[in-house]
Amino acid sequence: MKDSTSSLGTLLRHLTELLDGAVEDSYRQAGLDYGPRFTPVIRALIALGPSSIRAIADHAGMTHSAASQTVAQMTLHKWVKGGRSGDGRERIISLTAGAGRKVALLERCWAATYIAATELERDLSVPLSQVLHEAIEALERRPFSARLQSANETLKRRGKGSAA
Repeated sequence: MKDSTSSLGTLLRHLTELLDGAVEDSYRQAGLDYGPRFTPVIRALIALGPSSIRAIADHAGMTHSAASQTVAQMTLHKWVKGGRSGDGRERIISLTAGAGRKVALLERCWAATYIAATELERDLSVPLSQVLHEAIEALERRPFSARLQSANETLKRRGKGSAA
């Protein structure tokens, strides 16, 4: 796909589809009913043990909402289960016994994904992970919403109306 008119969002979605589709296929070929978006939650639970959604989100670098939605999907697929904390005020998420038995297979899949990603980065002029880290850092310094607001103000000053 070499379309100079594609927007940044379109390119990012296409890249994600290409990567996640291949990774999802590899999970299926390994006999796993598993999606790439489950990985940050599984890794958090492996590292932390049973945890609140907030702790999972913080460890995984996800929003609380994204972690909650992912946990809901994972519960349907029987990767995680929910319980209550000792005082009953917090929902605690843990791996199911079946998920625990599949961790070694997942880790092999993750190792293969890492090797494939490393190979991809060698084919690029600049490592994709480097560009992504730089983009995240730049957006943490100045969010895209601030950049959009500035762009809209520039357009208004030029008499072009609103961009949004």
